[in-house]
Amino acid sequence: MNLPPLIARMEAFPGVLARLCEPLTPVEYRFKPPSGAWSILEIVCHLVDEEMRDFRARVDSTLHDPSKAWEPIDPEGWAVADHYNQRELEEQLARFAEERAESVSWLRRHINPDWTLAYEHPEIGTLRAGDLMASWGAHDTLHLRQIAKRLYELAARDTEGFSAEYAGGW
Repeated sequence: MNLPPLIARMEAFPGVLARLCEPLTPVEYRFKPPSGAWSILEIVCHLVDEEMRDFRARVDSTLHDPSKAWEPIDPEGWAVADHYNQRELEEQLARFAEERAESVSWLRRHINPDWTLAYEHPEIGTLRAGDLMASWGAHDTLHLRQIAKRLYELAARDTEGFSAEYAGGW
């Protein structure tokens, strides 16, 4: 596991995310496409919850006691029950930056952990701590892609009557 570059990217992501969202109005960051996919605000709220309730907690649990059952998670349910799309983007970006800074600090304190320690997930099967870490590192980019798609959809909405085909397909 080459952790330093992974941690560096994770550490940089909140700033990238904040900069990307900076020009958005509340109408834009709450925009949901006809597909019903999450808004940019809902994606950011999800990142906050995943940082606290999923990745950091589960990597820690697997490294310290892989036999301990994980707390259940429900990202889709949280979005609805916690009214993600009614929150304020700046507040959620700040919360994400705080939580990510705590995660980065936590990761830097774990010198050479045993990434092969494994949790037996009842549905997924064996998940090693290293698998969780790889997934955590990739999670940001998956949601960055979602945000990029919302921005693409906003561009199409804002230029109704014209074609964006010249830009390339999504």
